[in-house]
Amino acid sequence: MAAALRGEGLSLDFGAARVRIRADVDGLADAIRCVYGEYPHDERAPFHDVALALHRRRGLRRVVGAQIEAVADADVLFEPFPAATHLPLLEWSLNYLLAQRLQHRLLLHAGVVALDDRALVMPALPGSGKSTLTAALASSGWRLLSDEFGIVGLDDGLMHPMPRPIALKEASIDVVAAFAPHAVIGPRFPGTRKGTVAHVAPDARSVAARHTPAAPALLVFPHFLAGAAVRVEPMPRARAFAKLSVNSFNYEVLGPDGFEAVGALVARCTVHRLSYGDVGAAVGALRELLARAPLAEPA
Repeated sequence: MAAALRGEGLSLDFGAARVRIRADVDGLADAIRCVYGEYPHDERAPFHDVALALHRRRGLRRVVGAQIEAVADADVLFEPFPAATHLPLLEWSLNYLLAQRLQHRLLLHAGVVALDDRALVMPALPGSGKSTLTAALASSGWRLLSDEFGIVGLDDGLMHPMPRPIALKEASIDVVAAFAPHAVIGPRFPGTRKGTVAHVAPDARSVAARHTPAAPALLVFPHFLAGAAVRVEPMPRARAFAKLSVNSFNYEVLGPDGFEAVGALVARCTVHRLSYGDVGAAVGALRELLARAPLAEPA
């Protein structure tokens, strides 16, 4: 792993995108092996949507207060990070680049999981408990399509997978660890700009099915409320359309195609709000909602 990162690069096929990673950062190879361990490495891949490099900064920073930076297309993406926060820098850089490069499909900021290839789409703003719920579902028999990107095909209306590690922060790390002791959770990184973060690795089944899309059936807008009982309410489709359009990375860029894609997704799904304070109860409620959702006609 370390040799690939320092040489031609580590090539990973995420399903909806392929990336190449180069790095000369101590400890990153072990972290990648933990959270991307189910992914094959394809050294012969001829094309990558994203090519990213993580480098140690030169000069005194190599020894005192070591820092690293992310580079793509000869541009430094962000201000330097402490060298010990290599995986968060990698993941945030990939998110940033993928959001810019994948303009041939609608990109929603949403967690997406599936049962029997029927997808549950959970759009949400940061702090809504989306990632915690996505990780809990992915550890409860649901197939992970993505935590960060809900990718909607413009031609088929299907949800296309990109099952990368699920980023958790602060208390949600312990919540998922207690709920799913079998889940593979990578190292914790304290002191990042989002506090302490850790990543839940996609399971082997989700990675193996990364080229198999799922039909959207259930659209749920989650909201975590500490100590609250599970509450599920239908949401008007017009309201869901408005919320989806602002929870998209490229709705405006796609123009009429984005409008049509959001409209078709809302029309195809049963739409609800979900507030919850207990992860287990929310997982049960969502399984029941999906079971009751009618089978939709193909788009």
